Amino acid sequence: MKSAVLVIDVQRGLFDPELFESDKVVERINTVTKNARKSGCPVFIIQHETEKGSLYFGSESWQLHKRLVVSDEDLNIRKTTPDSFLRTNLEELLISKGINELIICGYATEFCVDTTVRRAAALGFTVLLVSDAHTTHDKEHASAVEIREHHNCTLPNISSFGPKISAISSSNIMFGG
Repeated sequence: MKSAVLVIDVQRGLFDPELFESDKVVERINTVTKNARKSGCPVFIIQHETEKGSLYFGSESWQLHKRLVVSDEDLNIRKTTPDSFLRTNLEELLISKGINELIICGYATEFCVDTTVRRAAALGFTVLLVSDAHTTHDKEHASAVEIREHHNCTLPNISSFGPKISAISSSNIMFGG
């Protein structure tokens, strides 16, 4: 398998002190991307943007989290929906690099992470959801802990797309090298 890491929406306006495991998630993402880069695995930094408001392209809130480690070799994708593939060149870039497995982490578990995982599998990519490196905010109906656990348990049970979806902790993500 030829892999790529997708880091979704780790942006200043989305990560705040009330975000579940904010610092730990960024730390785990940094570990995964560091190991990916060392092995030659491409890293895609995906940022959500809006036409106006706090996530307007270039705004302070749109910027990447200050503690997220990025590299000049990383590929940047700008998106406007929870689906990292919709109206972007992500699929085209992955195909051009011969990628067939995606390692996915970031924000928000129940929106952009979930949608991208499902779309990736529907497009034929094997997916490794980094089970401890995606997060969200508490909601009225469920805590962020419950939302993350729910997605870690349910997404791997989707088999109808064909490619396997797995949830695996950051410490168990291995790269070929």
